[in-house]
Amino acid sequence: MRTTGDHDQAWYDDDAGSVARPYTVTRGRIASDHGQLDLISLVVARRAVPASGQLFPEQARIVERCQRPLSVAEVAAGLDLPLGSVRVLLGDLLGAGLIEMHEPPTLSESPSEALLEALLVGLKAL
Repeated sequence: MRTTGDHDQAWYDDDAGSVARPYTVTRGRIASDHGQLDLISLVVARRAVPASGQLFPEQARIVERCQRPLSVAEVAAGLDLPLGSVRVLLGDLLGAGLIEMHEPPTLSESPSEALLEALLVGLKAL
């Protein structure tokens, strides 16, 4: 840890990066208001980043990157933040209407016969 006497530098570790960042970026919250978001849920931005600067830089990066669908895991990896923090940020963006979440199908939803046939044709073509 840097110990130059500067208060801001006392919260920075050269090897690990910022010590308090994930906690502060979620304003101390550890869970999303929208429940647990599945790692394979797809995130898609609904519109561009608001110009008013109402978002944390990390939230703005999420909206920018999600112009094409990304999984929650991909978003977390791209931000280099803990998954829990990313889930909180995604929940905030979802509540603000800036992103859409597309949940993966559950086991109770069976694939259609047409999909299975197409899969079989594709596998045979290999």
